[in-house]
Amino acid sequence: MRRLGTGVIRLSGALKAVTAAVAAVTALGLFVSACATGGAGARDEGPAGSDPVIAGAATPSPSPTTKEPTRAEVVKIVKDDPQVAKVVKEDLKPCVADEYPVDVSYGDLTGGDVDDIVVNVMTCGDAVGVGSYVYRMKNHRYQNVFKAEEPPVYAEIDRGDLVVTQQMYEKGDPVSYPSSEEVITYDWRTSHFTEISRTRNEYSNAVGNSGTAAPTKK
Repeated sequence: MRRLGTGVIRLSGALKAVTAAVAAVTALGLFVSACATGGAGARDEGPAGSDPVIAGAATPSPSPTTKEPTRAEVVKIVKDDPQVAKVVKEDLKPCVADEYPVDVSYGDLTGGDVDDIVVNVMTCGDAVGVGSYVYRMKNHRYQNVFKAEEPPVYAEIDRGDLVVTQQMYEKGDPVSYPSSEEVITYDWRTSHFTEISRTRNEYSNAVGNSGTAAPTKK
């Protein structure tokens, strides 16, 4: 009986050891399972290297810009323009070497993709403006959208508007002493320039820049 009892005791001890081992294996299995579950959670979000990188909206490639024409090219544009008066073309000759009497300005007047060109054609001797023109790029060509050919005249860009200065003379006034001037401002409206303001400035004939009295008006 003692042996049986002893055997039972030993069997119980072995059973406890097996139970403990099973429990340890089970706990280890649960631990591994928990780790595996956590890994699945990370994969659900996606690894950092596999997510697409979003760096803002795609920016379209800029369209090729048209290079501003040189002064010589601008002169050719004016000479080839059928809207330019013949007398202006005849006077459009180099003053010295290949230097033409033209002032050229580039800027946005008509809201196009390419800057507009403002051209003032002048005389060589006293730089009197004989013609002012605005060219706008359309269908890959510069087209005349404005002209003023009553000298003396000068056009320029002022804060997005076209400003044309027209000097006025009375009988007997020398070129250097106009009696007055009109400043006309134009704004581009869809397809043409529209006059939006006109200012007249009267000049004093008291003393000229040279310090001599201006000639008496007749």
